[in-house]
Amino acid sequence: MGETRVMEKKELGKKGEAIALQFLKKKGYRILEKNYMCKLGEIDLIAQEKDTLAFVEVKTRRSTTFGPPQMAVGQKKQEQMSKAALHFLKERRLEEAKARFDVVAILFGPQGAEIELIRNAFDLQYR
Repeated sequence: MGETRVMEKKELGKKGEAIALQFLKKKGYRILEKNYMCKLGEIDLIAQEKDTLAFVEVKTRRSTTFGPPQMAVGQKKQEQMSKAALHFLKERRLEEAKARFDVVAILFGPQGAEIELIRNAFDLQYR
């Protein structure tokens, strides 16, 4: 993958995350963290919806050539997010909090951005 292509992909990802952030706010989510990183992994957004913490992965694509955006959240990514989420909960002493994993899928098409929120997209994955 060329350097220009990598930069374009990063810019697309940043644009998608900004759109997802505003979308979630309109849905009533309160954003707690953006791009949370720890030694176990990274989580795009951590938000609260009512009494539940949502660990959110944002996937953005320009086409469905390789499938819809949400299909890019495979087993490995789910495991990495699970580990990072457990780390976040322990770090903040929130082990008893209700939590789930959401995915925001963004597809840029001719009509603009199509946004799909998948609540409770997957269960905790830990090996």
